Amino acid sequence: MKISALVALAISSCATARTITVYNGCPFTIWPATYTGVGATPDFATGWEANAYTSVSFSVPDNWQAGRIWARRDCNFNDPTPATQCLDGGCNGGLECNPTGGTGIPPATLAEFTLQGTGFVDYFDISMVDGYNLPMRIDNTKGCGVPDCAVDLGPNCPAALKGPYDSTGFPVGSNSPNCCSGSYDTPATCPSSGVAYYSYFHDACPHVYAYAYDDASAAFTCDSNLAADYTVTFCPAS
Repeated sequence: MKISALVALAISSCATARTITVYNGCPFTIWPATYTGVGATPDFATGWEANAYTSVSFSVPDNWQAGRIWARRDCNFNDPTPATQCLDGGCNGGLECNPTGGTGIPPATLAEFTLQGTGFVDYFDISMVDGYNLPMRIDNTKGCGVPDCAVDLGPNCPAALKGPYDSTGFPVGSNSPNCCSGSYDTPATCPSSGVAYYSYFHDACPHVYAYAYDDASAAFTCDSNLAADYTVTFCPAS
């Protein structure tokens, strides 16, 4: 193959990658993390420290599948135990999460992506199915929908779900109210009316997954032909 053809191929390959920006809008340090469920992975670390009001951008494959982005709070990576390294969202692997088994310990607010999914569509959403630990918004560059939960749900979370707590006693998360498992893992057998405290989460943030079957209000899509780039913001302006 001629050099000119190789250059053209390289440019073409670069052009097909998507850019994900992760911005920490919180007034404190967080430790974002990523996980890839299937296939090719992003060209960036699976975990990093993000000071207040800073951002990073990295490329993900055009067909990034079952991708997750979340953030950890109050971390100490001198602690060798993944379950206690961070108050919430911790993962196997320490600062950089294990790429095959580092999905994050609940509670944690999740940004979820499947690019070039069924029907050549990008699917993306914010999920609190694994609990909540930070407000979040997902923006895009092509005018597609914007899932948004700008409310801090921790302080007023129902007592049965509230926590964990930081050293001052402030709640930095809320555990999941979901019970849709086993024989109750369908919308018919697990309606939202049967999920304890569902209205607390859904009323505050109606366009995120408050439980597993909120597809009608929380599943966002974008035509993959548009090749949208995405920004995940923690602690977006309300």
